Amino acid sequence: MNAAEITAIFSAAFPTVRILGGNDEPYYSPETDIEPATILFREDFAASALHEIAHWCIAGPARRRLRDFGYWYEPDRDLDAQRRFQQAEVAPQALEWIFTVATGRRFLVSFDYFDLPEDEANRFRGQVRAAVIQRLECGLPRRAKRFAAHLARRSGRSDYLEHRHYAELPC
Repeated sequence: MNAAEITAIFSAAFPTVRILGGNDEPYYSPETDIEPATILFREDFAASALHEIAHWCIAGPARRRLRDFGYWYEPDRDLDAQRRFQQAEVAPQALEWIFTVATGRRFLVSFDYFDLPEDEANRFRGQVRAAVIQRLECGLPRRAKRFAAHLARRSGRSDYLEHRHYAELPC
């Protein structure tokens, strides 16, 4: 499933939110009096679309009123800043993994930090996997559940909530 298919599925499931690829950086603009809420994702990358949708699915009403959901981005991070960044990324990457399985694609963890030591990378992978297992056992947020079900119907991957898809640490 490519980015165009993913955006079409999202738009059908959530017609009041605009989603657009082709951007240099991902970004979220809240709804205004004249514009709908808009999710922007990188280039035509399916993974970027799924990741930004995951952020939107997690965001509550207050965060959906903030630019970029109120998150920060530090391009030049030391290891402590990277750890703080990763803590904010565990939940969206967990949903992204579930969405990715629902599309039939392969999930790759995103670190956005090229000098991350392997033990730190494995720790983060484990945190993402643990968050997936928790979601499988406790249920997906309402919007995430709806979107994943739409993806699975399109891809034919009705088994996307089975634990076996998440048995190993993600790449």
